[in-house]
Amino acid sequence: MAVFQRLSRSRLLHTLHHHHHHHPLSNRFSHSIFPLLSPSSPAPTTPNPNPSTDSRIRLPISQYENFTSKFRFNSSVLLLQNACISTSSGVAEKEGGAPKTNGGDAGGSKKTGEVSWVDLYLPEKARPYAHLARLDKPIGTWLLAWPCFWSITLAAFPGNLPDIKMLTLFGCGALLLRGAGCTVNDLLDRDIDTKVERTKLRPIASGALTPFQGICFLGFQLLLGLGILLQLNNYSRVLGASSLLLVFSYPLMKRLTFWPQAYLGLTFNWGALLGWSAVRGSLDPAVVFPLYISGVFWTLVYDTIYAHQDKEDDMKVGVKSTALRFGDSTKEWVTGFGIACISSLALSGFHANIGWPFYASLAAASGQLAWQIFMVDLSCRADCNRKFVSNKWFGALIFSGILFGRLVS
Repeated sequence: MAVFQRLSRSRLLHTLHHHHHHHPLSNRFSHSIFPLLSPSSPAPTTPNPNPSTDSRIRLPISQYENFTSKFRFNSSVLLLQNACISTSSGVAEKEGGAPKTNGGDAGGSKKTGEVSWVDLYLPEKARPYAHLARLDKPIGTWLLAWPCFWSITLAAFPGNLPDIKMLTLFGCGALLLRGAGCTVNDLLDRDIDTKVERTKLRPIASGALTPFQGICFLGFQLLLGLGILLQLNNYSRVLGASSLLLVFSYPLMKRLTFWPQAYLGLTFNWGALLGWSAVRGSLDPAVVFPLYISGVFWTLVYDTIYAHQDKEDDMKVGVKSTALRFGDSTKEWVTGFGIACISSLALSGFHANIGWPFYASLAAASGQLAWQIFMVDLSCRADCNRKFVSNKWFGALIFSGILFGRLVS
């Protein structure tokens, strides 16, 4: 602190001397405070008739000493901040200018200081349930809905728009199924979530909701989902109900294998099968299986990038992921997955006899996917989350290509 005080005094002396010729009052002010800032300054020779005040600046001595003490302290703090900026700026650059909170759109945690529309507009008692269903983080719903929309649009007859009713039903179903999946995940992972920075404030892990309340909320979501499933044909009802096995077992995969992202791909892209059957009443394997496989590879790309946010915490608690499996070879692996995704989409479009706009959009989507893979900084949590969230645009590009390709086919 003594070093900082000497630096502060020298800076103040230099500043006041620099302004001496420009500000007439600076001379009087500098002479009035230098005795307190510099031990070498001569003491005033004029006696003070009132010892309780300082005649030089007309302030009570107690206030004057308080002012100079605060001035020296604030100057020291400023110098300390300037000295530290060279190291802290490196961290900020690495983290993309954001705090290292490992926040992900699909993470579902409510971080300190983060305020969403859920906190602003919903009743207080409803907020934990909304956070449990990740209603404030729509990226997961988009990732679940896009394969459904692709399939429904691909199943439309040439020259026709997709079935709007089906798009609406599947959009609502994606919202509910995603919420149910998150609820199951939080119920099974509540002991792990408390040990992971990104997830420790989730409603069940933090104690905002009890496990029993989570189970009741899960039943409510599944009941609404059943109401949507019953709007479909019998073939699709059976096909849709069979996906629940994947939904309920997925949270266990991270304890058993380094490939939980592949299992998530099988779960999240079930709509690629269900959307076609809801429109046509059956499956066309030549079209829907490549579409389904493309979604699985797409999930392996974005969820591996997403998993790099939690790799340090995952190692501590013993949770497995493709991010830990691939390590420094992640970009090579996800590049292969990306190529397989685009190739499978092209094969599905070829068998569906879709028009040229699909392939133009597929080329644009390939560029977006390549940008994610090659530009992501896997050591930066904020950048991993940004690239992950950008996948909603990949899905939108494929959807627009199928839509216009079907209209001109």
